[in-house]
Amino acid sequence: MRYLFYVALLLSLYTSTFAVTPPADKSTSISGFVLDSATKEPIVAATITIKGTKLGALSNKSGFFSVKNIPTGKVTVRASMVGYTRFEQTIDIKENEAKKITIHLASSSITSESVVVTAEREEDKREIAVSAVNIPVEQMKTIRIGGESDVFRAIQFLPGVLSSSQISSGLYIRGGSPDQNLVLVDGSNVYNPSHLFGFISTFNPEAIKDVELIKGGFPAQYGGRMSAVLDLTQKEGNKDNFEGLVSLGLISSRASLQGPIGNGSWFLGGRRTYLDLLLSAVPQDPENPLPNFNFYDVNFKVTQALGPDDKIYFSGFLTKDNLLYDAPGVTFTIGLGNKVGSVRWTHVYDESVFSTVNFSASNYSNGFKVNQSDFESEVSNSITDYSLKADVEWFATNELTIKTGYEGTMYHFKFLQDFSGQQGQAAEQDTIQPGNTNFSATDYTHALYVQGNYQFTDDFSSQVGIRASYWDTSKVFMLDPRFALRYQLAEGIAIKGAFGVFHQYFRLASLQDFSFFDTWLPNDGTVPASYARHYILSLETKPYKGYEINFDAYYKELYNLSELKQFQTAGKSVADVFYNGNGTAYGIELFAQKRIGDFTGWAGYAYGWVWGEFPDINNGAKFHPKYDRRHDFKLVGNYHMNDTWEFGGSFTFQSGQPYTLVTSRFKTTLPDESVNKSVNFEANRYALRLPASHQLNLNAVYNTTIFGLKSKVILDVYNVYSRRDIWFRVFDTQNDVTEVKDIRLLPIIPTLSLEMKF
Repeated sequence: MRYLFYVALLLSLYTSTFAVTPPADKSTSISGFVLDSATKEPIVAATITIKGTKLGALSNKSGFFSVKNIPTGKVTVRASMVGYTRFEQTIDIKENEAKKITIHLASSSITSESVVVTAEREEDKREIAVSAVNIPVEQMKTIRIGGESDVFRAIQFLPGVLSSSQISSGLYIRGGSPDQNLVLVDGSNVYNPSHLFGFISTFNPEAIKDVELIKGGFPAQYGGRMSAVLDLTQKEGNKDNFEGLVSLGLISSRASLQGPIGNGSWFLGGRRTYLDLLLSAVPQDPENPLPNFNFYDVNFKVTQALGPDDKIYFSGFLTKDNLLYDAPGVTFTIGLGNKVGSVRWTHVYDESVFSTVNFSASNYSNGFKVNQSDFESEVSNSITDYSLKADVEWFATNELTIKTGYEGTMYHFKFLQDFSGQQGQAAEQDTIQPGNTNFSATDYTHALYVQGNYQFTDDFSSQVGIRASYWDTSKVFMLDPRFALRYQLAEGIAIKGAFGVFHQYFRLASLQDFSFFDTWLPNDGTVPASYARHYILSLETKPYKGYEINFDAYYKELYNLSELKQFQTAGKSVADVFYNGNGTAYGIELFAQKRIGDFTGWAGYAYGWVWGEFPDINNGAKFHPKYDRRHDFKLVGNYHMNDTWEFGGSFTFQSGQPYTLVTSRFKTTLPDESVNKSVNFEANRYALRLPASHQLNLNAVYNTTIFGLKSKVILDVYNVYSRRDIWFRVFDTQNDVTEVKDIRLLPIIPTLSLEMKF
């Protein structure tokens, strides 16, 4: 409760400051929206300033802004954003006038030397976000893997962000497990954010407008996870003109259409891979064959203006993945899928108050079947949620912004586990039989939050918030305080700090080595709630225009973590399925980026440690879980030679992930009464580490015109020196001697693709 007292005290000071120093002219203000001049899409985080004053604001996710206490008479409004030419407009402000304007920013090429002055967003000292990485989507799209632009792949190339052995549906961010990341698309939860192999993400690059990644210390408006936030916004579509894009590649093809409709716009995009057909024609080693997989995804969004102050949005997101691996001694199949939809309403009450109401539904399902040494097993899982979110943002003064809201969610879980050794032997729902489990659960969660941003001086600002949550089934009430500070040391140099408590509702059951398959389970009250404490210190510098060099140090205390019990063949509660323990994660990150000019890109390095301590694992001794990677180096570069040719490349090096060694085996009778079945005996969990992984990718883009349409011909070489890193290790017990088999990733894959816009 001491956290609640401190937060309440600080919020009271904020409110008191506002109350005792009322503005001389309360109603003189400028508010409105910042839009892309070509598509009329809202622009997020644009900086709006009043020339000759220290007055200013940042646009929110809907492009809305509000600046108060404007001097009467003629004033010049400025707006800037990376990738857009600077906007200036002189307007006449009368006494007690609340002026509403719409700012249209014209897009400019990120790589053009002619926009060196205009492309860099003005530094805003109100921006407090700690450990937040902002890379323009257009720059992210220059990172091509397998001929595909991929926003999610660009995120994986940031320091401290790892993919699970380069072949997982989850991300390890600062030592956190994949379930500890909150992934949102238009306010809806997404439980599987990448396609199989981590090769291409579930997010079609043409469908994404804005990406915000917060690697720790996120504000009170976000909750339910204890590591990081990835918040994506889909495009609304062009409100003036119909346009489309078609991309044909050797691995996959995609298409998108957009245009005006009524008082708004629409967007539709789709993508499908045929890598399964391509790999089937490649000669393979029978002892070490390539996996066979395919996927597709669909995005759509419809936006309508109901009036000058109201908008309604309908959006959806659908994905499906299938994988088959068939090798001597082991065969498995995997199926994954997301179904997401939302309806959002935004309303401007006056020049100071902006509200959002969002209703969403999300479903994630997966299934995994394996036959190893004639022993069959199956695990399947689905989670469905229905969520209502309501937020109100009050621009109280130029120094104080208060945001508050409510989030209520209903979750429904289904889980099937069949280790009986024979197909089709799963128990009836909500029952337990030897070797298998089949149950479902429904739960409700509620959360309220309030946060305040206050700028004490021109150089010092802070954010204080608190989030209160209640979980119905487990009858748990939690308070999560959040603090963040920003101090401007000098022009272009700022120091930031953050502290927060972050509770997590879900538990993720993940097999030790098969990290591509994750099973979501609710917190049913049989184990304590998981939570983390974040301590973050950041130094952010802009030594020259277009350059950024940032340094982050972090320390995370992790409590009530989960590790899946091995050989657990029956259970109806979280306590039956998991071991419970604690952990820590700490490290440093260095990130250097060049945003503008003919050559753009970034380099990042992370050095981190992750520890776990469980009374029932390794006799209570500390160990490094599979999320521990000591070194992580990323390098991304793009060269704009001229209007015809572009070149790009990326390189990554990561320490290998820990794994558990099988030291012996024995014959036994399983719970389903199967006799003489081989069971592996394992050494200390995660005692060994796989070899380090590294990979180089190169691409060349030829810009041309085909049939009068603006086109790109793209040559991409994935895994240039064909290093097949180890995905995971299995232990084959089919013969008298147990054999270690390395399941490896993809070899070199050159691809050629064509992209056409109309």
